[in-house]
Amino acid sequence: MILFLVRRALWFLLTLWVVATLSFVLMRSVRGGPFSGERALHPSVEAALRERYHLDWPMWKQYLQYVGPLNLDGHGPRFVGGDGSDRFTGLFALDLGPSFHYRDFTVDDILRQSLPVSLALGALALAWALILGLTAGVLSALWRGRALDVGVRLVATLGIALPNFVLAGLLVLALSFGAGLLPPAGWGEPRHALLPSFVLGAPFAAYVARLTRSGMLEVLSQDFVRTAVAKGLPRRTVVLRHALRAGILPVVSYLGPAAAGILTGSLVVEKIFAIPGTGTHFVNSALNRDYTLAMGVTLLYTALVFALNTLVDVAYTLLDPRIRLEDA
Repeated sequence: MILFLVRRALWFLLTLWVVATLSFVLMRSVRGGPFSGERALHPSVEAALRERYHLDWPMWKQYLQYVGPLNLDGHGPRFVGGDGSDRFTGLFALDLGPSFHYRDFTVDDILRQSLPVSLALGALALAWALILGLTAGVLSALWRGRALDVGVRLVATLGIALPNFVLAGLLVLALSFGAGLLPPAGWGEPRHALLPSFVLGAPFAAYVARLTRSGMLEVLSQDFVRTAVAKGLPRRTVVLRHALRAGILPVVSYLGPAAAGILTGSLVVEKIFAIPGTGTHFVNSALNRDYTLAMGVTLLYTALVFALNTLVDVAYTLLDPRIRLEDA
């Protein structure tokens, strides 16, 4: 276990460095910049801003300063703390730099405010996916070939094929503007989270339902389940205590990519429902050419995906002791 975690940690650091380097080069390779827009700044103002954020430096020097902590300008650390004291900066110091668009905030400040919102939305969406998907998949496997099974497979196929922004529009028209049951946008009350979390989790619920159905069908035909039934155990006990644990192994493997998909899929959903999460800031950072904010959200998503995949590997070994972490 310890060797596995150490090896994963080394790969994690290498992955973060590669992602940071590629993001840095790609962001600065596109045309335009953080201070170019519809209303052009005065040349002297733009020059002062570029000098303040070191955008007038060569790219290699900007990269070294961004990775940091290095004193390349000869005037102390690149930025100072909120209390005015000098402090180390750069990725090595877990400092993602200032935002070029929200000039009174650093990227760390923006992520501290928006990340809890995105995590709450993602957790609710994942709950929708697991509750609906597991229930539908188990029932579909138990009633194989009947009307319920056909209906679950049809809805699952539709849920996979239908983009979440189309589903969002249909639900807003029906439940918000039509019936007036739920608010169409915003964040702050529990009812604000119902529509966006369902829209975000619905496609993943469809995948979970299909994986659960196929896993349960395979397990229900195995000898240990037939033995349990032959011994006279109730069907509910056989399904919940014996078959379900082995039947959901494909779902556990899918949870890592599913959580990653929920996080990245929240970019569109947060924008549609005007939710102040990291997805909204990522879209705005791309539109505003806010280099540091876009890179900060990218690195955050990379870290979350890596951590979630590691947790899934550990959970997989707990459900099936035959699998070793060294083989995961």
